[in-house]
Amino acid sequence: MKLQNITTSKNGSSRRLYDDACGTAHALDLIGERWALLIIRELMLGPKRFGDLRADLPRISANVLTQRLDGLEAQGILMRRRLPPPGSTQVYELTEWGYEAEPIIQTLGRWATRSPAHDPTLPLSATSLMMSFRTMRDPAQLGGIDAAIGFRVGKEEFRMRIADGRVTVARGDPEGADLILSGPAVAIAAAVYGGVPIEMLEADGALGVEGDRALLARFVTLFPLPEKAAPPA
Repeated sequence: MKLQNITTSKNGSSRRLYDDACGTAHALDLIGERWALLIIRELMLGPKRFGDLRADLPRISANVLTQRLDGLEAQGILMRRRLPPPGSTQVYELTEWGYEAEPIIQTLGRWATRSPAHDPTLPLSATSLMMSFRTMRDPAQLGGIDAAIGFRVGKEEFRMRIADGRVTVARGDPEGADLILSGPAVAIAAAVYGGVPIEMLEADGALGVEGDRALLARFVTLFPLPEKAAPPA
């Protein structure tokens, strides 16, 4: 049986598809092209404009981003719509089915962080950081916490709720939260995943902290990276 087949897609472009009835193979047909899954990740917390997606995925070209958006739209994974006035801007948004890809992204991300080659200090977007909190949470550490935590990451704002052993994160005004962290995503990730002392990040001007510092000390322990896989013998 042939493993791959050149097929003409609905938009007329040639794509290399798997000639395989397996659901995993079809999943790769849908989201296996370079950048496709990261575009879906960036839309997991709500719609974005084309320019916002390019800013969050700085290494993607405008041409490739257009192709991937068109392909994902043709597959029914995302849709485009225009915001009402005064915005009147076109945005891209996941469909209901598209949002169902979150567990795929979470499982894949958790599995990949066990790679000895994974480097948590590399740049990441604000959405990627927030998604990592939803993915890497340690239920055993969440007990007894009932708190709201806000984030200001560049121009983006988020609000996290920890309660009943669960973590929810959404876009929203962080004002009034028990703890607010302000700074680039890489600085917050350095504190949570890299073990960089909060005081050092504050002294460097990379991180701003408002609110409950005791909560902060506990917060940075809630999302441990899994143990690295053993290297081959």
